[in-house]
Amino acid sequence: MTSAIVHILLSLAETDRHGLGIAADVKTFTAGRVTLGPGTLYGTIKRLLDDELIEDLGAPLAEDDDPRRRYYRITAKGRRALEAEMQGLTSVLGVARRRLKTS
Repeated sequence: MTSAIVHILLSLAETDRHGLGIAADVKTFTAGRVTLGPGTLYGTIKRLLDDELIEDLGAPLAEDDDPRRRYYRITAKGRRALEAEMQGLTSVLGVARRRLKTS
């Protein structure tokens, strides 16, 4: 799973968001370390849609929102994939902590 996929799924695990909302959330929760440009963001969203890890909710629900925005939601399959990836990363982090502690 690429870094962009992980970050987008993590953003959507909290709440439904539109594309730019996802990018802003990722930038916030990574303290600016990760910035998703439009090509990466929307290319990855397309891949996640094709893989059924997220779903397109269509136009905004609120009337005062920009009608051009598309909102996305993580699917059950996407949540399972994210949880599996987090378990793997937790394991790697444990190894890193043990090895860095001894050096």
